Amino acid sequence: MKTRNQTGSDEMRPEYDFDYSTAVRGKYHRRLLKEGANVVVLEPDVAKAFRSSAAVNEALRFLLRMSEATQRLTSRSSGRAPSARR
Repeated sequence: MKTRNQTGSDEMRPEYDFDYSTAVRGKYHRRLLKEGANVVVLEPDVAKAFRSSAAVNEALRFLLRMSEATQRLTSRSSGRAPSARR
């Protein structure tokens, strides 16, 4: 049976030691926007209205359904005034 190294439970391995003073917030933000990532940042006032991403998705799907239904109603008309019937 192998014996384990007796290191303190509070010590991390050296490869997990990270100097957060050199970290850059949002380092890849511009690249993600340029590449068309599926991440969307909501404005604070909009984010307050939704509790989760599922709530946002549900609202957007509802809006899409309503938009499609409205588009079908208006796309059938020719845009001309109806002619008088005989």
